[in-house]
Amino acid sequence: MNNIIKDSLAKSISYTAYRKKVSDLLAEGKSTGPVQSEDLLNYSTLNDARMNRLDKKVTLTETTINALKRASKQQTWLLITEGWCGDAAQITPVIHKMSEVSDTVDLKIVLRDENEALMNEFLTNGSKSIPKLVVLNEQEEVISSWGPRPSVATKMVNDYKEQHGGLDADFKRDLQVWYNKDKGQSIQEDLIAFLEN
Repeated sequence: MNNIIKDSLAKSISYTAYRKKVSDLLAEGKSTGPVQSEDLLNYSTLNDARMNRLDKKVTLTETTINALKRASKQQTWLLITEGWCGDAAQITPVIHKMSEVSDTVDLKIVLRDENEALMNEFLTNGSKSIPKLVVLNEQEEVISSWGPRPSVATKMVNDYKEQHGGLDADFKRDLQVWYNKDKGQSIQEDLIAFLEN
């Protein structure tokens, strides 16, 4: 596991580099990842617009800012993502904003499909669900992991699956509406727990 973490950190990029990579690929008519399709390209285009909007509009709560300022232990937040993922488009800008405010959190981003060994260590119910945040201490040891969604959204997904047997286009649309209304507050509430432990 230590070698997998070290390899992934060596391949990681900053949030700014990630955003540029997604935009540059879109300019070439591509999405991130080895599989290319019209659907993935459309999702990536929509997500790029979402992230542009969120980069300007994400606001951290006073509770979040205070927790980030109080935190004294250095952490690396290693985020596994892809440009075509709708949840990631809503979550990644919030995580980035939190890392910007913090003196102790260093955000690093890796693409899921370029880091299969890492992703396989952090599966969700056996699947490669993203985004996945791996929280590391100063010694680059795993403290915890989080994702692929805030706990409130995870409950919504699980309840819907139980009632309907799976997720459909209507639910996915409703989930994006929920993210917009929530304004990143549930993500912040989940993640400040890592700072206080």
